[in-house]
Amino acid sequence: MKLSFSFFSPLALSFFFLLSSSHGLRVGFYKDSCPEVETIVRETVISYFKKDPTITASVLRLHFHDCFVRGCDGSVLINSTKTNLAEKEAKPNHTLRGFYVIDSAKAAVENKCPEIVSCADIAALAARDAVSLVRNSSGQEWEVGEGRQLVRGGDGGRDGVVSTKSEALKNLPSPLEGIAELKKLFGSKGLTMKDLVVLSGGHAIGRSHCDAFSNRLYNFTGKGDMDPSLDPSYAAQLKKSASQGT
Repeated sequence: MKLSFSFFSPLALSFFFLLSSSHGLRVGFYKDSCPEVETIVRETVISYFKKDPTITASVLRLHFHDCFVRGCDGSVLINSTKTNLAEKEAKPNHTLRGFYVIDSAKAAVENKCPEIVSCADIAALAARDAVSLVRNSSGQEWEVGEGRQLVRGGDGGRDGVVSTKSEALKNLPSPLEGIAELKKLFGSKGLTMKDLVVLSGGHAIGRSHCDAFSNRLYNFTGKGDMDPSLDPSYAAQLKKSASQGT
């Protein structure tokens, strides 16, 4: 299966470079303490990509949802407890995939460099590698600043330790929001209109869940009608993939 999408080039430049320039991060952070980390993460992503090429979109989306809530701190990876509902419990995160890719990469890194590399950095590196695989690139398309996060976790890494469902619901963009709301939300993260368009399509490699837009095809105003702003030919194509009630 061949996947190649040119829109990942501006995505890399506009979104991930922005994130990697966050305060306190630097390229080569683990050069002395864990020099093989980037190779290990990339090999892990490649191994899962060979089994399922669509996993690249999932890894990118996972990182996107992590960064949008508390910054790229790995908080989306935290499980809920009896006293706290974590980010995973928020509806936008119910369909997240790829946690096992990060877990596998983390385990491989821990085998080489115990308690050195944060899960947040592994997720950032994996997202970069996922994008390069989709673009059929044999190399790394951009450098990732490492050293996330300022708050130290219990395992000696630099991962965030706070993860709440409520914050995820407040910060993650909804497919039902209008352009004005989305522009405001993305703008609050330092992202442009171009970033909004690229991420909205790119984080899922051009795919979406039918229930995210089916109301615009079949019941836009509650009277069984279609959203008049949709191009009729495009709507007809969508209906072939998303039948009514799916």
